[in-house]
Amino acid sequence: MAPKVYIVEGRQFRTPADAKLAETDKKAIDLLREKVKSMNLQQLTALRNDIANKKIKFHTILGDDFLEELDELIRKEKRDPNAAGRKGVAGKTAGKNDKDESAAKKPVSAEVEAGARAILQKQEKRRRLIVALSAVVAVICIGYIGFYYWLDYRNSQTFSVLSTLKENADAELSGKPAKPDKTQEEQTATFTLDEVDTALPEVLPEFEDLLKKNRNLIGWIKIADILSDEGLPVMQLSADNPNADSWYLNHSFDGKDNRNGTLFIDSGCDVAKPSTNLIIYGHHMKSGAMFGKLDKYEKESFWENHKTISFDSIYEHGTYDVMYVFRTHLDTEDSIAFKYYQFYEAYSAVEFDSYMDEMAAMSLYDTGVTAEYGDHLITLSTCDYEEANGRFVVVAKKREN
Repeated sequence: MAPKVYIVEGRQFRTPADAKLAETDKKAIDLLREKVKSMNLQQLTALRNDIANKKIKFHTILGDDFLEELDELIRKEKRDPNAAGRKGVAGKTAGKNDKDESAAKKPVSAEVEAGARAILQKQEKRRRLIVALSAVVAVICIGYIGFYYWLDYRNSQTFSVLSTLKENADAELSGKPAKPDKTQEEQTATFTLDEVDTALPEVLPEFEDLLKKNRNLIGWIKIADILSDEGLPVMQLSADNPNADSWYLNHSFDGKDNRNGTLFIDSGCDVAKPSTNLIIYGHHMKSGAMFGKLDKYEKESFWENHKTISFDSIYEHGTYDVMYVFRTHLDTEDSIAFKYYQFYEAYSAVEFDSYMDEMAAMSLYDTGVTAEYGDHLITLSTCDYEEANGRFVVVAKKREN
């Protein structure tokens, strides 16, 4: 579709703002044209010079057009001082008689200039006010964007520190040299400190230092070209916490307010047991943070090169094969539709198969991966903006050890 244009005095203008300035110029020029009808050569020349020297200013090309009209009129006036009319400027023929000649000799330049300037100065004040307000809005927007990216940077630095701790622990276990620690100050920052519940299964050694920083850590997830190369921590609050499924929507690993939030597992899931299905939530950030790129799985060609997901809980390592990819939405509580976000546990083969059939029917394409009762799954869920309360979901099956 061709862009809309605005026509004023036969000239095209691209924006409503430019057209508005042109309309203001036109009003001033129309006023001058009426005065020009009764001007003599000396007055015409004076008016022409005032415009050329910017004593009378115009905002658009209409001013240049009017200046050319005056030049043409002055040339005609010099050739024939007794010309019958000035159609080029006045737009209509004005006959001359003795009375007209007498009026033409009156000093009207000051009156013309004052009227035109009044119109243009009013517009200039309005323009300056708009520019000032726009500058304030721009500063606020730039500040907001800067703060937003600073939060992203701070978050990425925190995750980098956590990743280094985890990789150093892995290196010690494997006998490989640890990565150099360049962020000791950040590593010693005060996070939540608690002892790991000894009644739970034994924690993997690489998570011990991370758990000292925040006991809510429950695992670590990596997805090539979706998450950063280091991967991201996954959190979980106990089900008896009233903020269990909302806290990490807007808080970072260190407990600070952050619109990106942190990935977290539904409080209804049990990682230690583990549950049949572990549901991991994350924001769909436009910056690509958290699960902002998860919808790349919409294309089967992307899945072809990214068929596996790595998710290590704090108790065991895990590699998962992507099985289903689908779009859906949140249903009302009284709806009898399948709600993937309530599927934590299957207590029978019939129940498990029913869940699989529901998700297979919604899947955007067939991966060829299937599951049976006794298999363990992870479900990655993020917002989808194609519909109200939309969700984009990726389900994967854990490989057997």
